[in-house]
Amino acid sequence: MKRGDFLKTTGIALAGVAGVSILPSSVFGKKFGQIAPSDKVNLACIGIGNRGADIIKKLHGTGLANIVAICDVEMGAPNTLEIMKMFPNVPRFQDFRVMFDKMGNQFDAITAGVPDFSHFPITMLAMSEGKHVYVEKPMAHTFHEVERMMAAEKKYKVACQMGNQGHSEENYFQFKAWKDAGIIKDVTAITAFMNNGRRWHGMKVSDFLPAQPIPETMDWDEWLSTAQFKDFNKGYINGDWRSWFEFGNGALGDWGAHIIDSAHQFLELGMPTEVDPIFMEGHSPLIFPQASTLLFKFPKRKNMPALDLTWYDGFNNQPKLPEGYGEPVRAKDIPPPTSGNINSKRYPGKIIYSKELIFKGGSHSAPLAIIPEAKAKDMASMLPEVPLITPPRWAEVVCMNCGRLSSCSVMVFSGSNSISSATVIVVTGTGVAIPLVMRMREPVTMISSGFSSAAMVSPAEPASTAMLTARASVLERGYREYGAFIAWIPSGFFELYEKCVMVACCY
Repeated sequence: MKRGDFLKTTGIALAGVAGVSILPSSVFGKKFGQIAPSDKVNLACIGIGNRGADIIKKLHGTGLANIVAICDVEMGAPNTLEIMKMFPNVPRFQDFRVMFDKMGNQFDAITAGVPDFSHFPITMLAMSEGKHVYVEKPMAHTFHEVERMMAAEKKYKVACQMGNQGHSEENYFQFKAWKDAGIIKDVTAITAFMNNGRRWHGMKVSDFLPAQPIPETMDWDEWLSTAQFKDFNKGYINGDWRSWFEFGNGALGDWGAHIIDSAHQFLELGMPTEVDPIFMEGHSPLIFPQASTLLFKFPKRKNMPALDLTWYDGFNNQPKLPEGYGEPVRAKDIPPPTSGNINSKRYPGKIIYSKELIFKGGSHSAPLAIIPEAKAKDMASMLPEVPLITPPRWAEVVCMNCGRLSSCSVMVFSGSNSISSATVIVVTGTGVAIPLVMRMREPVTMISSGFSSAAMVSPAEPASTAMLTARASVLERGYREYGAFIAWIPSGFFELYEKCVMVACCY
């Protein structure tokens, strides 16, 4: 597979990892752009438990990837059994180097859903072998490793993508639209915070953990990878590695990408010129502090002023909120930061201070809001339309014969065998979601597929605002969480909301 072909196909597939699930083209048949087996990306997946499992399931669910090899140092442990059962006939490995030696000519790309400190050796080997890479955030364990990886991507002419939930969702496109429109400008300060409990909170250590028996399912030497040797202890694995300097990157490395990402990109922050530890509580040479406040100083960039970014973590180390802050901004796709639920009083987020306006935001896909609320209402008419996603290019195939929304047939997915009417969301060319009531001239018998039922129906008739109020929020949530353009909703959604459906449309 050529690099261009990989990028075209993988760009669609990887959208699912960032929170957008794309219905496999096999639902529609060849007429609507079915992907031939030879055009799919052959993937070898390294790290198949926990977050690694989520990556594999979403990429496989696109219908655009063949999982040809799986690798994990804990193959057969409870957290890896799900993926092993999903792919019972796929070759299995515990050492990624052995996988490359035996099957390197059978896959195009790899996924790396492993602890932070292992990203670098796996990704570097893959790129040196001409393989494309999807690696979880943070990209690596140190800035030096990241620089080496960026150079390797260019040297070996491959694609290396760092996964970051939220990077392809609402906040990303809203931030860009507001900056391009001049709503976000002259930013001089950002406060970012993650004040929920972390795995290491309450820990007191003076040395590494005592030795415990190594599980029969684990290759401990392989797990250690490039780290110095330590005796096995369960306190290092299954996410607890985040606590340790040697293995993880703490609260900032874990959640900073989800909170600061859009500001960093669209304000072109680059690297800071100065980093100051303002506050440290429970400092340890081995594990991350119980709380920390870090000040990052960024210089002037182009026509943008110098900017100070202050990071707060720690359960009780919370920043002062500006007057009129109101309720925190909540993302619908946000996972628990550790065991249990996010504490609503300490919801992760950010405050962006410009010379004229103050914005509040959350984590992951959570959108920005102007504060105080009165100011937001005054500026409502000035805000630009925001595309929610970047449409996958293969969606053009679906609407090849129609040029406009008014004359376009739409693809509706329903949990029922037949429908006579349904509330839907149509997505325009700019990504704007328009709720409509779909009325069929006669009941439509659904065409069965592997994921849902589907049918081509006549154009929708606009409904009154009153008719849409009850379901619009439900549908908008479904749109953002479950699909885009070619979208599907799990059966459980229909059990709860009856005939709420999603729609694929032209753009």
